Amino acid sequence: MSIELDELLILSSEPDFEAKLGQLRSDMLQAARGSGADGEQSRIVANVLRDIEERGDEAVAAYTEKFDKVAFRPDEFRVGADVLAQAHEAVDATLLRTLRQAIENVRSYQSKIFLGHHSAFSDGTGIRFAPVRRVGVCVPGASAPLPSTVIMTVVPAQVAGVKEIAVVSPPRHEGSIHPVILAVCHELGVTEVYRLGGVQAIGSLACGTQSIPKVDMIVGPGNSWVQAAKKSVSGDYVGIDSIAGPSEVFIIASAEANPAWVAADMLSQAEHAADSSAVVATDSEPLARAILEQLQTQLAALSRADDAQESLRRFSRIIAVENLDKAVALADEFASEHLEIQCGSRSREIADKIHHAGAIFIGPHTPVAVGDYWAGPSHTLPTGTRAKFSSALTSNDFVKSISLIEYSAEQLAASADDIIRLAKIEGLDAHANSVQIRQSD
Repeated sequence: MSIELDELLILSSEPDFEAKLGQLRSDMLQAARGSGADGEQSRIVANVLRDIEERGDEAVAAYTEKFDKVAFRPDEFRVGADVLAQAHEAVDATLLRTLRQAIENVRSYQSKIFLGHHSAFSDGTGIRFAPVRRVGVCVPGASAPLPSTVIMTVVPAQVAGVKEIAVVSPPRHEGSIHPVILAVCHELGVTEVYRLGGVQAIGSLACGTQSIPKVDMIVGPGNSWVQAAKKSVSGDYVGIDSIAGPSEVFIIASAEANPAWVAADMLSQAEHAADSSAVVATDSEPLARAILEQLQTQLAALSRADDAQESLRRFSRIIAVENLDKAVALADEFASEHLEIQCGSRSREIADKIHHAGAIFIGPHTPVAVGDYWAGPSHTLPTGTRAKFSSALTSNDFVKSISLIEYSAEQLAASADDIIRLAKIEGLDAHANSVQIRQSD
């Protein structure tokens, strides 16, 4: 391993402890949020989106050839139904059973927490929930094919009642989308799948082109370019779930934690990409040093060791703090996408103290992979401290509420004087008259 392991260790007893923490937070935020509104990345994203809005399919094809090195005609963007079916037929039977059980787990959880069926109306007011009409789903496929993301985004949308779902994924497997991703789309009944990734995929969904109908909402994880594009189109063109990427984990570990397991969980995030992060806070310096040793041993065996090593060097640290209360405070400050609590019998107690996290994984037998693939909650989670104000993607994100107001003549008459009084104090005479006129007839 070409980095010094001691560089990963930050001790609270060191005089520059706060400075090192501050630098780590700064580096992580810069990676998670890109170069800022005036940065080069944002300018490139804005230019690409503007070009797609003006030229449509022609621009999308040009950027796909430029960035993904694949030349498509617009009529080749969409994956044919026969290709989806063939990919599904080719899936190993054992893997298909696993995929179907994962789908069932997610569907069960998302149905259990769905609030959209609680429409109500009484005493002149109410609320009605309606699903988003058309959703675009981003499925990463550049660094690794992620069929699990199809499940974690499409199934919540289906539970909410979304009728039109379009999936985009980069053509990084032999000039197309990885067949396992296509197979899961077919299994879920998704027939609209495009061989597009990156900023051009977001632009085509957000703006619409000659061959790709515009969506109302875009969801899903992705690299910094995808997230910068999502941020750029959010609010004006479409709604989005959250800024979901690069991947990150924060682990609170006590002396009871198994250092090999903690190291394995750090590496499970670090292997995503060089801009991923894995941070541990522990009240045990011996544990911290044992984790360092385990990282060295386990890193050497990883197939994606280069990305993991770069992630460790740039954005991953093991922080030895005075006590677990300090660790909790740090966890809330980092507001990580994934938060693991490996504190033995105190794990649930510690978890209850957390205010900010995308998802909390409680106890030594709950690695992030349980949530990534199996348990039911979506693995599409806010990153870059956005868990302070954003949440995990759920079926409830795919419905919007519509307020309902229906007053009878008697109800309006009973409230008229108060409404008129409030309108007049604001100097809005027409507002007042819209009530008054109904009382004089």
